[in-house]
Amino acid sequence: MHDTSDPAAVAQRITERCDRLGITEDDLARRAAMAPRYLRHLLAAGPDFDPAGFVRIAAVLGCSRDELLTGRADAPPGHGGPGPHPRLQNLTEAECWELVGTHGIGRIGLAVEPGPVVLPVNYVVDRASFAFRTGEHHAAAPAESASVSFQVDRIDEYLGRGWSVLALGQAHYVTDPEELQRLAALPGATPWAGGDRPRWVRIRPDEITGRRLITG
Repeated sequence: MHDTSDPAAVAQRITERCDRLGITEDDLARRAAMAPRYLRHLLAAGPDFDPAGFVRIAAVLGCSRDELLTGRADAPPGHGGPGPHPRLQNLTEAECWELVGTHGIGRIGLAVEPGPVVLPVNYVVDRASFAFRTGEHHAAAPAESASVSFQVDRIDEYLGRGWSVLALGQAHYVTDPEELQRLAALPGATPWAGGDRPRWVRIRPDEITGRRLITG
């Protein structure tokens, strides 16, 4: 994967972060397991010369590699560019469920007026279904039995790889008290957004598909 970051700008960000942390150039080199002379050469050459070296430098400085390269800790994914010889690989249903795990952050797609919306939600996986919490009249609260999409994905900026899983089905509200209690006890059941979100929505997919982006 090739970086388009300006080596001088990256070196400046590293110098500024070292100054804030009180780390000398020799300290940085030692902690990143490289000779000071090699560190200076690395900073002059830029991220393409030794990507793994910049990963070690970022670890020493307590930030991500992307933050060093772009200057933004919250930059959207996709700044790193594609990896070498990228290609897409279809996933089986079993692989899709394995990748989404037991819980995480996904996006629900709703058909509403004036146009479709896609919103992030915390989800749990329960008995071959996705479930998430919402509140009355919240933006992510679908109509009962509404047809929805649910997507989960992951991108590895450094390697230029990733995967995406898409589920299609109907949304139903969980009303059984025992089911509600059991869902609330699952790992990942607490919404990151906080607030009063007493209602559980379950999506049991009619179809679940996925693709993996591989390189090399």
